[in-house]
Parts: sequence; structure tokens; C-alpha cells
Amino acid sequence: MTDTADIARFADMLAAMGTEPRLRIMRTLLSAHPDGLVVGEIGDELGIAPSTLSHHLDKLKNEGLVQSRREGTFLRYTANADALRELLAFLYAECCTRSRAVRAEDVVCCPTENRNAQ
Repeated sequence: MTDTADIARFADMLAAMGTEPRLRIMRTLLSAHPDGLVVGEIGDELGIAPSTLSHHLDKLKNEGLVQSRREGTFLRYTANADALRELLAFLYAECCTRSRAVRAEDVVCCPTENRNAQ
């Protein structure tokens, strides 16, 4: 059973990812896992201005979804896989184990071309 503090933490994590730019940032960092990307690479790839990107990365970092480390004059960001694993386990436990609302094998993500073929 998940306690109230965990539920509040997961809600904050979901809220942090609840904007289109932040969700794009998370997907980009997950695609670059485990090495991550420096801020400039994220901005170039997503077309987000540095000041706006900094705001979004700070929000994701404050909620524990991303981690950063300094490399000289650069900041490298990585997705916090452990935090995401906890969040997904929380969602999975509620939707797929107790009520069986979603089949466990349907939770696994697949390439876009395979999803469109189904």
C-alpha cells in the first residue's frame, strides 16, 4: 500500500511532466540514457531557448525526475531512471495488478510502426 507522502510525491512528478516541453525533455533524456545530454544539446534538439529550457530543467530536477552534473563549464542532465521506475511501478500496481484494467503485456512500449500496425 502506498502512503500519502508517496502519492503526493508521485502527483508532483506527474505535474512536473504535465507540460509538452517537459515531457519532450524527459523523452529526449531517456533516449540518451545513461549518458544524458548537456544543456545546449537538449536545447538544440528540441528548439527550446536557453532561459526557458533552464526553467523546465529546474522544475524536473526539483521533482527528482532528472539529475545534473557539472562538466567544466557545461551541465549534463540525465533522466533519473530510479525515480521513473518508482513512478511507473506505482501506476502499474494500481492499473494492472489489482483491477487488471490493463494487461501487463500491453504496458511495454513498442516502436511507433508496430503500434500503428495493431
